[in-house]
Amino acid sequence: MNIKVLMFDLDGTLLTSNGIVSKNSLDTLKCAKEKGYHIGICTGREALSVKDLLPEWGLEGLIDSIVGTGGAEVLDLSLDVHETNHFLEGNLIKEIVSHYQDMDVNFAIPYNGMIYAPFENDMIKLLSKFDKIPYEIVDFDKFLIEPKPKVMIVCEEMVMDQVIERSKTFKSSQYKSASLKTASVLYEYMDPNISKTGGIQKILDYHNFTLQECCCFGDADNDFDMIKNAGIGVVMGNGSSHTKSVANYITDDNDHDGIANFINNILFKM
Repeated sequence: MNIKVLMFDLDGTLLTSNGIVSKNSLDTLKCAKEKGYHIGICTGREALSVKDLLPEWGLEGLIDSIVGTGGAEVLDLSLDVHETNHFLEGNLIKEIVSHYQDMDVNFAIPYNGMIYAPFENDMIKLLSKFDKIPYEIVDFDKFLIEPKPKVMIVCEEMVMDQVIERSKTFKSSQYKSASLKTASVLYEYMDPNISKTGGIQKILDYHNFTLQECCCFGDADNDFDMIKNAGIGVVMGNGSSHTKSVANYITDDNDHDGIANFINNILFKM
């Protein structure tokens, strides 16, 4: 199989548990870049905030493209193209917030390099610290006049099962949405037309590549579709059983150079 594109999820995949890119991973990406691979990131994080963090991760000059917000944003750094699509209507986000208003949760909306929340609590502070993105407390009634990329429910791990159960009863008479757990403390709502595969396909189209020429790396349930649809889908050892079920390969975990080990020992030898 002639792989020309490498696409990486961030949290739990390219980033270690400490939020860094390991030296072995960096060295491997530099080697891949020299070999002519197109290297991209495909993440639930907002694209512009990821771009701002590339120097801190040592990735500046190595990344050609970023698919952000789970596929709602495409930022091609090599072509200087930034495209957004399928944002959630503000009134739908208000309905979602109202559906969980009696629960011990907060809400976060990533937008233009910031995290916006209706009130401050420890979970928002931790999310901001972990993702290295500043946050701002805003009046959602005013903030949601215009559509936004998605809304994240932020909660303690012990509350997540309750959030998932509550999600089963959410219905909107006017709007459609999709939702899923994306981390132990994050449950997200987005437009049902959004997918990581869809965002990746836009990048591939820009450069006349195909999905069969793409190798995707991921770990969580929100990586399921891109792992399933890629020419080669690689899931980290720390990945979910759901996403592992469609993987072509399962590599070591994100704290033990799973990416570097697969690329050097398998991909480069194909």
